[in-house]
Amino acid sequence: MKRILFYVLILGLSVKGYSQNEFNSKFKAIPPIDTKFKSKKVKPPVAEPPKVVAPDVPKKPNPSALIEKPVTISMIPKNEFINPGDAIRDKLNKKEEPSEGIVYRRNQNLGDFKTTAVTAKVMYRDAAYVDGDQIRVYLNDKVIQYQVNLDSNFQGFEIKLEKGFNKIDFEALNQGSSGPNTAEFKVYDDKGVLISASQWNLGTGFKATLILTKE
Repeated sequence: MKRILFYVLILGLSVKGYSQNEFNSKFKAIPPIDTKFKSKKVKPPVAEPPKVVAPDVPKKPNPSALIEKPVTISMIPKNEFINPGDAIRDKLNKKEEPSEGIVYRRNQNLGDFKTTAVTAKVMYRDAAYVDGDQIRVYLNDKVIQYQVNLDSNFQGFEIKLEKGFNKIDFEALNQGSSGPNTAEFKVYDDKGVLISASQWNLGTGFKATLILTKE
């Protein structure tokens, strides 16, 4: 029995080997289809190194830049030359306006008027509210009214005009309760025609002078 199994095994192996040789001799590989496609060699991209950006570090402030420079304003106009001597000259020639007190503390000229009249009537009153102003009146340097209290109504005198100059002075004896000594006056000729009309503002002791020239 063992011998029969041995022959069967030998026979099976021989048949298997033959069949493998037969199969191998008939097999042919299928060649690939020529698509005529030629691959191009592509260079791989070269990776560029990353750029190094310097950090934004604030600069140290300049100490001198923190100090504000003083602004200088030039009083001299551009493109214009100023002679220093002109400023001194202008200062010497400048007429200073008198202050209020200085204006009153001086004599006042009321004008010179010509007339053919024989007589003239002089009228006066307080120019502001009545505050006790007093005057003294002179004709050709002689006192004709020693003390007159100025009122709100006109008062005055009539004089005979001499040939030539007739000077009338009004002297302020005080300044009342509210200075200066103020008065409004009018001068008429013998026909009632107005010759002059004005007013004065005087400090105590100063005079306002009116001249009537008889032709």
